[in-house]
Amino acid sequence: MSNILVCDDDKEIVDAIEIYLKQEGYNVLKAYDGEQAIEMLEQEEIHLLIMDVMMPKLDGIRATLKIREYSSIPIIMLSAKSEDTDKIFGLNIGADDYITKPFNPLELVARVKSNLRRYTSLGSMNNENKSLYQVGGLIIDDDTKQVTVDDESVKLTPIEYNILLLLMKNKGHVFSINQIYEKIWNEDAIGADNTVAVHIRHIREKIEINPKEPRYLKVVWGVGYKIDEQE
Repeated sequence: MSNILVCDDDKEIVDAIEIYLKQEGYNVLKAYDGEQAIEMLEQEEIHLLIMDVMMPKLDGIRATLKIREYSSIPIIMLSAKSEDTDKIFGLNIGADDYITKPFNPLELVARVKSNLRRYTSLGSMNNENKSLYQVGGLIIDDDTKQVTVDDESVKLTPIEYNILLLLMKNKGHVFSINQIYEKIWNEDAIGADNTVAVHIRHIREKIEINPKEPRYLKVVWGVGYKIDEQE
């Protein structure tokens, strides 16, 4: 059973989300500000965090930044703001998904399931077939889920890892933004451009010496992205 931490200063929203998640068999823990959420993460095994942006003491943005220093669990952010710039900002600081209020509870449940599937897939260990992918100094060990660049460990979020793994498994193949979104998010690519672009930028910042002149993750203008066969 997966443990879902729901953090919002509106207790009615937390209680409502709890009802829907419990109907799906999830165990729900509650917090009402960012400080409580961080304390809960330190004390309990949490598999996914749903967190509001605007909260007292420690807001969702600053809490996410702190959590990303040591944890890669999926984070779904809730906010009344719906502009693209706010969504991009949420993704930029480490969120995996973003839902605007008011939201359809069934959509939230669907996104919880989708993010948990990706996280579970990332954490699963299959030792029967060791999968090692390498391009120059960039190496992914898909058995241990470790990424290294020039022997230095790189910490990726589940979505970042899955995007990089997709490209590494298909070296030289160009994937469009829509193809990447549909393969990683397992849903239709509606408004996918900004979402994929943000994650690509994050990957580059972590694996490239100079993200503006990438050695590995290349853009094919007007087409999409690829990992070169060679450096």
